[in-house]
Amino acid sequence: MTVEPGPPLRIDLNADLGEGFGVWDLGDDAGLLEVVTSANVACGFHAGDPAIMRRVCGSAVERRVAIGAQVGYRDLAGFGRRAIDIVPAELTDEVIYQIGALDGFARVAGDRVRYVKPHGALYHAAVASPGSAGAIVEAVRRYDPALPVVTLAGGELARLALEAGLAVVPEAFGDRAYTADGRLLSRRVPGAVLHDPREIAARVVRMVTAGTVSAVDGTTVPVTVESVCVHGDTPGALAIARAVRAALEAASVALAAFAAGP
Repeated sequence: MTVEPGPPLRIDLNADLGEGFGVWDLGDDAGLLEVVTSANVACGFHAGDPAIMRRVCGSAVERRVAIGAQVGYRDLAGFGRRAIDIVPAELTDEVIYQIGALDGFARVAGDRVRYVKPHGALYHAAVASPGSAGAIVEAVRRYDPALPVVTLAGGELARLALEAGLAVVPEAFGDRAYTADGRLLSRRVPGAVLHDPREIAARVVRMVTAGTVSAVDGTTVPVTVESVCVHGDTPGALAIARAVRAALEAASVALAAFAAGP
């Protein structure tokens, strides 16, 4: 009896890009665009400005990297990592505003926004809070219901997006520590951010090929992943991204954007 091989494993590799502001640079956008398959581009609320958005979108199109709107709280001073108490209707408007701003620059570059992903404190709020998650879902539904939403599997955003008929791309984080319940360890806790490229690469290969990750307490946690994130502002992000990509390719995992451009 001959057993037919299954389809080859395929994964998207994304990074947060365009997170400078004015004369301040953060991260190696040009370098990361040579490695990743999707770019989560800051839309001006937690970071980024019109010149940066235009530059990153143009470079992403040149390198055939998918452009995603990384929407966040209006918090430049706190880099979008501080929780903000905002009513859902206002949050919906602010998310629409951000998607539209980036989509304009993506279209000028010859493509369009291909997906939406929350940033920082808004990401965590959307995983845990039906109000925040519902506001993001409503924004995407009204702007373009064909846009996928990138988020942790099993959270409120994933649940409500699926209920609304939106596509959901489950995400895992190579450079972040996990709790036993499958959530990300708070950045306020020592060890929440990982820095060793080899360790991170090995974790990512395990996530993608085995569907598990070791939590901070040593337990094995199941993960559902179609896209892996490497934070662009993490020190050594380019070396990490290169190590992750090389390890995945060595494990016969194909890298490709889940939302391909033109």
